[in-house]
Amino acid sequence: MSIWGKIIGGAAGFALGGPLGAILGATAGHMVDKANNGGFSQERISSQGGPWGQTRGGNPWGQRTGQYGGQFGGADPRQVAFATGVIVLSAKMAKADGTVTREEINAFKRLFRVSGPDAAQVGQIFDAARRSSDGYEPYARQIAQMFAGERAVLESILEALHQIALSDGSLHPAEKEYLRKVAMIFGFEDVDFDRVHQGSTAPRSEQDPYKQLGLTRSASNEELKAAHRKLSRENHPDLLMAKGMPEEFVEQANEKMARINAAWDQICKERNI
Repeated sequence: MSIWGKIIGGAAGFALGGPLGAILGATAGHMVDKANNGGFSQERISSQGGPWGQTRGGNPWGQRTGQYGGQFGGADPRQVAFATGVIVLSAKMAKADGTVTREEINAFKRLFRVSGPDAAQVGQIFDAARRSSDGYEPYARQIAQMFAGERAVLESILEALHQIALSDGSLHPAEKEYLRKVAMIFGFEDVDFDRVHQGSTAPRSEQDPYKQLGLTRSASNEELKAAHRKLSRENHPDLLMAKGMPEEFVEQANEKMARINAAWDQICKERNI
């Protein structure tokens, strides 16, 4: 079962706790009530405005059919927190510029392999978070606490938010400010945010390879080698999954590894290492 199937359910929310667990529990209760009243047909969802209500064309997440199964056993609370955190923080980010675009929805579904029955479930969580009057700070703080010391995992969440924000072709100033504030809650300095931001927004050919390794051009060859080894180890997809990243996010981790290795290759060519 995918992580998306596991996170829907009261037990998953109870195991997670905090504001993320609360929104999962509330969404699960809503879906159970709807299922008991006849399930989630395309018509029923569309008549309610659908998840991400600013979009057009019915329910952009896909049809949810049949009775709500509540299958969520075996979920790692950190995987639940990671996946739910991306949904909720994406929803809160959507409020930053006031518009949720179809491109943002499609990017989310493509990046994290959301399809079939899972799609409408994820949409329900997203829509609940978007409508909620709660700020994003409690959710970001809970994620920061659960992954304290796991900078690579937190960076992956920040990069995911960047990709979703950029999917409509531009980054609104309000979205960038939102991303910067989330980075601060995660414990990142400005230099860390700038590195993630550059890696997400600039073409690879225009990226500063030294910045991608967290150093400057004044760094020695040995310092650069050590930084590359450290980043390669910390960002290996297998290690990230062991620390809480769901398998559905591995493609994003592979892209980050490719960026790190490309930066190192460029430096090696420049310095004849």
